[in-house]
Amino acid sequence: MSLKYAVLAALLEGEASGYELSKVFDVSLANFWPATPQQLYRELERLAQDGLIEARVVRQERRPNKRMFTLTEAGRADLRAFAAAPPRRPTAIRDELLIKIQASDGVDPAVSRELIEERRSWARGKLARYERVRERLLAGRTEEEYLVEADRIGPYLTLMAGIAFEEENVRWCERALLLLKRRAAVG
Repeated sequence: MSLKYAVLAALLEGEASGYELSKVFDVSLANFWPATPQQLYRELERLAQDGLIEARVVRQERRPNKRMFTLTEAGRADLRAFAAAPPRRPTAIRDELLIKIQASDGVDPAVSRELIEERRSWARGKLARYERVRERLLAGRTEEEYLVEADRIGPYLTLMAGIAFEEENVRWCERALLLLKRRAAVG
């Protein structure tokens, strides 16, 4: 899959500037499809050239003009076709930390523990951010009320996947730290 469909999906929320889309990526999409602002702006240009989104210029007095992007009907149709097709391949983990841990047997165990503790801290931070996003989505409603009242469920489902992913990261880190401690105890 390319960045194309992640951008189109982000625009389902409505018109947005490139800057606003980069914030959406940071908060909700980065867990499963990260993109730099430069990649995002290049993709927006391609999508506009392909007729999948439209851009309009908003003039601002004290700031540079900004471009606002919206989905076209062709973009919506392309996104619907993408969403209905099966994924091309299953998810694969590509994680530099896991390569480091795989190769860590000749390294000071304190280094491995530090790397894992850093990952755990990072995962806990992301969990806290995701919980704040969840609170904003629910807006005081129960999950059941949200399911009945919300126009879209996709953002909530992907948020739940992000929460589950980071919870599993924390669990793995805690288990790995425990095993490293036990190994150190037996020599």
